[in-house]
Amino acid sequence: MSSSPEPELHKCREIAFCTLHPDKNQARTAMQLLEGLSDRLEVRYLSPSVIQVEYNILDTCLEHIEAYLGDAGLHLDNRLICRLKRSLYHYSEETQRAIHGCPKGASNCTDVIFVNQYRRRSHGCRDNRPSHWRHYR
Repeated sequence: MSSSPEPELHKCREIAFCTLHPDKNQARTAMQLLEGLSDRLEVRYLSPSVIQVEYNILDTCLEHIEAYLGDAGLHLDNRLICRLKRSLYHYSEETQRAIHGCPKGASNCTDVIFVNQYRRRSHGCRDNRPSHWRHYR
């Protein structure tokens, strides 16, 4: 048995997508979105509706990855078994992160990766006016 806690911090999860979405290959789209986020996040394509992600829970967690994909317009598979698995993974990862000093909502966690990626994406949520003009309507 190893004295290092690293193996318990390394997670490998599958993310399944809804097959009724207009994008019939959501897994490929998700893979493209996640590939450039971090060198510590590995993504594998398994099928048109399933990807596999590997990450360290001190860097990120499944809940954040899924939230990022949802914000990008992808729909997760919401069958009962998938929701139960996700809930169990979210709870266990949140607990492990808290034990290792990275509680939910703490600013020392590396959620910054996803925030920076969101800022770099082009979307309609930007106000290009100078800050002193934003107060006028």
